Amino acid sequence: MGAFVLVVGGLFIVIVLVGSFFTVNTANRAIVERFSKFSRVALPGFQMKIPLFETVHMITTRVQTLAMNMETKTKDNVFVKIPVSVQYQVMPGSERDAFYKLSNPQSQIESYVFNVLLGHVPSMTLDETFAKMSTIAEAVKSEVEPVAQSFGYTIVKVLVTDIIPDQKVKDAMNDINAAAREREAAESRGETDKIIAIKKAEAESQSKKLQGEGIANQRKAIIEGLRESVEAFKESVPGTTAQDVMRLVLMTQYFDTIKEIGASAKTNTILLPHGPGTVSDLSEQIREAIMTGNIATQAQTP
Repeated sequence: MGAFVLVVGGLFIVIVLVGSFFTVNTANRAIVERFSKFSRVALPGFQMKIPLFETVHMITTRVQTLAMNMETKTKDNVFVKIPVSVQYQVMPGSERDAFYKLSNPQSQIESYVFNVLLGHVPSMTLDETFAKMSTIAEAVKSEVEPVAQSFGYTIVKVLVTDIIPDQKVKDAMNDINAAAREREAAESRGETDKIIAIKKAEAESQSKKLQGEGIANQRKAIIEGLRESVEAFKESVPGTTAQDVMRLVLMTQYFDTIKEIGASAKTNTILLPHGPGTVSDLSEQIREAIMTGNIATQAQTP
């Protein structure tokens, strides 16, 4: 009987000793209750308690993330889903409030966030909601944080990650955007075609100008060459006139042309009835035309 008492006593002492110590991890705090009443907050490390009379509850001080998906309506009657991510943690020194004041902190924070969204999003159009996601996130943080702090929590960050309208609304928005971009592309193509047409017209104008200048310079060179040839011929052959020289030049050109036509095996030239005397007739026609032009010019001169 004595041995049994010793064994029981030994086990009791072991249980008491083991139940007198506990450890708290770095990112945790321990709420110690004595007879189910709050006693103290134990910090990280090796701690002691009164066995059988004190109980320990752990609470984390890490930043926690609460992801939620809210649905509401915009000012232009478009129902949207808004994914919201709230980062929160227990405030240092407020572990007691965080443990006792809220039975389900995540559910409570979610309710406050939804209440803030209902106060802002219905006053905005869909486009404004997209443009002011960061503003909505800031409003949620500034309005929810004071309430959360009264329960021992602080709001670290609020993220509005997206605005998700109905699929039909998204398709309509994409069509509007595509039409706008197509209109801009058409205007750009039209402006490009306009520039090309202007540059082409300017190039053609410049080309014709240069071509005309070339023809004019060519004719001046021909006239200058003929003048020099006539003067040289008259000096070499006394008694000849300019008409004699022109007939000789035309006759030479005539025979050169016949020679070139005969030298080619493949030619598309059509020969009309002619003879060497035609050259003389041609020169006479040119001379008469020049004389007629001179007479008409003199008659028009006052």
